[in-house]
Amino acid sequence: MTNDALTRLRAICLAYPEATEQGGVGDPTFKVRSKIFAMRHGMDGRMSLWLKAPPGAQDVLVRSDSARYFVPPYVGHHGWVGVWLDVAVDWDFVADLIDESYRMTAPKRLVALLDQQLS
Repeated sequence: MTNDALTRLRAICLAYPEATEQGGVGDPTFKVRSKIFAMRHGMDGRMSLWLKAPPGAQDVLVRSDSARYFVPPYVGHHGWVGVWLDVAVDWDFVADLIDESYRMTAPKRLVALLDQQLS
C-alpha cells in the first residue's frame, strides 16, 4: 500500500465525528469512542482494510469478487469484511463501506450529528 493510499484512507476515516487513529505505524486502526470501525492490516505480505459490515454483506462481497474481498481472520466470524488494497481500489465504494462500518460502531448521537452535517 502506497503512502498515497494510506493518506486517502486516513482522509476518509478521520472525517467522521470523533474518529481517531491509533496503533502502530504499519497497521493503524480507526476508532470512534475507543471502538474500532476500520483497520489497515498487513496479511500474507499484502495490505488490506478490515471493516464491520451489515449482516449478509460479507458473503455477497466475497462471493462477487474474491480477488478484492475476503473474510478476515479473527473478526470475520463477526461479519467483518476484508478489502485487499494492493489491487485496483474503488475508493468511492471503500468510502461507502467505511461509512457503514462507522455507523454500525458509533453512538446514535454521533450518527445523528453526521446526518445533520450531510443534510
